[in-house]
Amino acid sequence: MSKAFIAAVLQDSLDCTGVAATKTADDLVGAIVAELKQEGGFTLPSFGTFTVHKTTARKALNPRTGEPVRVKAGKTIRFKVSPNLKKTMQS
Repeated sequence: MSKAFIAAVLQDSLDCTGVAATKTADDLVGAIVAELKQEGGFTLPSFGTFTVHKTTARKALNPRTGEPVRVKAGKTIRFKVSPNLKKTMQS
């Protein structure tokens, strides 16, 4: 799914211009990102939950050379599907 897809769905649903739908899609994605940064999580009912998790520093291997590489600590986003969506996809 892309912002263009979201904008197209919004444009058809709201019967608005493409510019307005694209701005709305950008604002929606921006609001989700802001919520993840501020609260550390975001839930879409009947879809799933996005959460921010910290990763620790670790050693990895460069796949081309096989040399050990140090990977810095950081953050990543995890997604857990809702039971309703899981049930819908299985049927």
